[in-house]
Amino acid sequence: MDLHIFLEPMSEGDPSWGAMLLSGFGWTLAVAALAWIMAFVLGSLVGIARTTNRRWMVMLGGAYVELFRNIPLLVQFFVWFYVVPGMIPIVKTVVIELDPITQQFVTAVICLGFFTSARIAEQVRSGIQSLPRGQRNAGYALGMTQWQTYRYVLLPMAYRIIMPPLTSELMNLIKNTAVAYSIGLVELFFRTREMGEMTFRYFEAFAAATLLYLLAALAANRMMVLIEKRLTIPGRDSDPRGRHV
Repeated sequence: MDLHIFLEPMSEGDPSWGAMLLSGFGWTLAVAALAWIMAFVLGSLVGIARTTNRRWMVMLGGAYVELFRNIPLLVQFFVWFYVVPGMIPIVKTVVIELDPITQQFVTAVICLGFFTSARIAEQVRSGIQSLPRGQRNAGYALGMTQWQTYRYVLLPMAYRIIMPPLTSELMNLIKNTAVAYSIGLVELFFRTREMGEMTFRYFEAFAAATLLYLLAALAANRMMVLIEKRLTIPGRDSDPRGRHV
């Protein structure tokens, strides 16, 4: 394994291959961070909607989940990047004003945000529904509105219960950013393929990419584990059925 390749410039006057991989890694982290925020907010709202007593909200939330969860991620990337701007005039107008890199970045964030939010919605729904019915009734008995009951009673407990699957979703999201290469975003996987094709050092390129993806996923895992420990419910583990450890 020749590590000197990472210090060699792409071409005369250009940054080194190592710098380019780190640049792609930066795009990967930026996409993952923004997509996670979007997915968590949307997923929470849809998950809540699926546990209300309003049938139309339950059905609408179910349709949302089935739509984004059952279409392959690669297909969704192509739809958002190539089809949606051509079908919706206002989107096309906005896209025209953006440079190509910004178009690719925004598309990647939106696509991964919607895709991951459908999965988080199911986790939020299951977390809320795993709670005893008495907790919801207790909130209403205290004079809380439905929103207040969710805000102060149900969600604080549900989020604690679903922390392990949320950790898995964050790690999956980081790995799913690699699909953004399909629309030309210069993230880590794009730079890795570029390095391999131009230098024929595929082993070094993919070894470095593997290490960077591993570091990002492990960092996300450790962060979520720390949050989970701080939010642990005394006398109860993360099992949604409430079994004691």
